[in-house]
Amino acid sequence: MKDEGFKNRHRIAERFFTRIRKLHFSLLLILILQKSVKSIQLVLNELILDLNIDPISNSAFTKARAKIKHTAFIELNQKAVVSVCYGDGNFKRYKGLRMLGIDGSKILLPDTKDVINEFGQIRYTTGREGHEGQRTYGLASVMYDVLNRIGVDSVLSTARAYEVDLALGHLDYTREDDLILCDRNYPAYRFVGTLHKRKRHFVIRCSAASFAEARLMLKGEGKDSQIVTLTPHHSKLKEIRELKLPEEIVVRFVRVTLETGEYEVLVTSLLDEELYRTEDFKEIYHMRWGSEGYYDILKTRLNLENFTGKTAESVYQDFYATVYLTGLESMLTADTDEQLSSKETKNPQQVNRAVSFNAIKNQALDILFHDTETDLVLSKLERLFLTNPTCSRVNRKVPRKKKSSHHLLDFWKRRRKHCY
Repeated sequence: MKDEGFKNRHRIAERFFTRIRKLHFSLLLILILQKSVKSIQLVLNELILDLNIDPISNSAFTKARAKIKHTAFIELNQKAVVSVCYGDGNFKRYKGLRMLGIDGSKILLPDTKDVINEFGQIRYTTGREGHEGQRTYGLASVMYDVLNRIGVDSVLSTARAYEVDLALGHLDYTREDDLILCDRNYPAYRFVGTLHKRKRHFVIRCSAASFAEARLMLKGEGKDSQIVTLTPHHSKLKEIRELKLPEEIVVRFVRVTLETGEYEVLVTSLLDEELYRTEDFKEIYHMRWGSEGYYDILKTRLNLENFTGKTAESVYQDFYATVYLTGLESMLTADTDEQLSSKETKNPQQVNRAVSFNAIKNQALDILFHDTETDLVLSKLERLFLTNPTCSRVNRKVPRKKKSSHHLLDFWKRRRKHCY
């Protein structure tokens, strides 16, 4: 963060951050990473007490953050998290494959003119007369390593962006030993054809409106595993040819039976029926839920939608800073997770994410700013990570109970415990 080249790449203009000021470039990045549900002024006051410097106003912070680009956090994630995590090749795989879940999620954004112009709005209605309007949303898409808990690539786009288009952009950060996991929004021939052309393995769930073979299998017809040659619909043939995608693709359709008796049909490039048995695909596709859990961390644990600014650039900053923070947390807690999981307990233990994110937030200055000895900081963090671990109950099935609106309101207003 203190590197001059890094600063020069991610400031709006060359004249910015050339003089010595209280809110210099690297300190600003850390303050954005310390995003909190508290007011910005309270966060600044805590910084003042920690560094023993003159007071800093909320408006000074707002003006200073307008001088930096959100791309700083994208580079931090790629160079300080992704490259470090995979640099030595020592990371978790499934049968030699890196498991990458791609998924999108709507993000509720501030209703300001600048944000609306950048991201757009979506109409909504409750079904009752007079209960309709528009809300400002962005569409986030993240390619997430579900085994190593790393956001390999992410993008925040407009409200009406197409998830498949965003997913295609993630492929620049993939390699041939990756397995792409996607839900029912992604089985378009263009997406499957692009994956095939780039020699990327995939497992994608099919909807009832997707490929004809999948529709028949969802009705219970045919074998549970079938190798089929796909061709594009005649209405899409011109587009496929313009994109120079293959007009025939050999894929495998796999049908999985859920505990409820319902069928789930997956289209995959894993054609070897001995190495990848039909019964294995239930476990493989279940790993995709790591992406769902990731959005739960972003939105619930880290309060992503409680943005710290009202401009489009501040929204981008908060989003990419949060993605970087989750990767940093995964790397810092990896050894402690391994230590906890090796204990002989009824259920495997893991680091409590509420504890880890709070610890990293409070130690952010020591980790990223002060010249504190690294081993000393890591030792302090590890002691905190070991407090109040949670259990991982893999096969636990908890029936869903519909909560009343009064119960939910009570939880969010009174009983919910914030960690960040």
